[in-house]
Amino acid sequence: MKAKRLSKAQRLSSTTINTLPQTIIENILCLLPIQEAARTSILSREWRYKWTTIPKLKFGSSTLSKGENKEKLPSDIASARKNMDERCKLFNAIHQVLLMRQGPIHEFTFNPIGTYNCFELDQIILHLSKNHAVKKLTLEFEDSYQLPLCAFSLHQLTDFELHNVDIDHQPIFSGFGSLRSLCLYNVDISTEALLHLLSNCPSLKRFTFLGDFAHRDCTIIELFDCLHVIEDLTIYGHFACQLVLDLVPEELSTSLIHLKYFCFEEMSLDDDHHLTFLAVLIKCSPNLEKIKLVDELGDKDENKICSGILEKYSDVWLEHMKELVVDYFNNSKPSMEFVKFILARSPKLKKVLIRSVVDEKDEELEMLKVLLQAPRASPVEIVVK
Repeated sequence: MKAKRLSKAQRLSSTTINTLPQTIIENILCLLPIQEAARTSILSREWRYKWTTIPKLKFGSSTLSKGENKEKLPSDIASARKNMDERCKLFNAIHQVLLMRQGPIHEFTFNPIGTYNCFELDQIILHLSKNHAVKKLTLEFEDSYQLPLCAFSLHQLTDFELHNVDIDHQPIFSGFGSLRSLCLYNVDISTEALLHLLSNCPSLKRFTFLGDFAHRDCTIIELFDCLHVIEDLTIYGHFACQLVLDLVPEELSTSLIHLKYFCFEEMSLDDDHHLTFLAVLIKCSPNLEKIKLVDELGDKDENKICSGILEKYSDVWLEHMKELVVDYFNNSKPSMEFVKFILARSPKLKKVLIRSVVDEKDEELEMLKVLLQAPRASPVEIVVK
């Protein structure tokens, strides 16, 4: 007598994945694109709504299935129609997912290709602020998007990342009490709004900023006074140039005593403003463990002489510095003097990594020779490549 053949649903129910705890299944589904996660609903009756409980949602142009438009139209008309169709499909997909939700949304990411400066997203953010305890919000645009005020009602945010966003609200929002990471890329914001936001994020540990100020300049003291517990700081050279450094006192009113990692992007050690900002930050960050500098890809000024900026900070002693990384090192005199400055004042320094833009092997070897002969406060490993 032949054994009775199990149905597809019965075979599925006996598999290992089907016996996993709900939280593990949700973690697995979170690794799939949202459209693929939704397709698991056809596996069985038991799986029909499992995808509706995943706490992480990510939407973008990849959310939509690719299709061919066989209708021949002028390129500009076809492009406009395609963008409109994709926009409608994308927001329809988001609304359908939100409508079928059976659990909280902890993470929401929106990173489309194209222009989406429209009220549909404003309404979605408003819905999230009223109905879900979102902890991580990422909005990434190719063109500028005006951030709605309701985004500041997401009081349980722990991670907030914005790309190509304008924030022109008056500084009236109450901030984020639980926010630990704030990343602003190509963000236009008034000085008052930025300082108000930072000063109302008492738990902020990580801050990245690439943007422009409006209305007035910001002093370095004002900025540091808002970063009481910061541990991880990334600043871009363009932003540093907007900071007022002329009135910096010998001792800053607030030291960045918790700062452990500092990254200075798109900077130049040949720029006196950048070098002064870096020296001031180092002076008020006694517990720094790692500095990473990403130099601009500019030509070395052979006639550039050391301005004596670092001599004003001869009392600096970096007790906890362990690593220095410099990318696109151009071997200018100010650049070499800065590396020597760190070598001589870091008793726990373990590694210095220099990635140079020097073409000649002989010049690269000469760089290494100069650094190895420089005074060092520790038996540090120096790598030049």
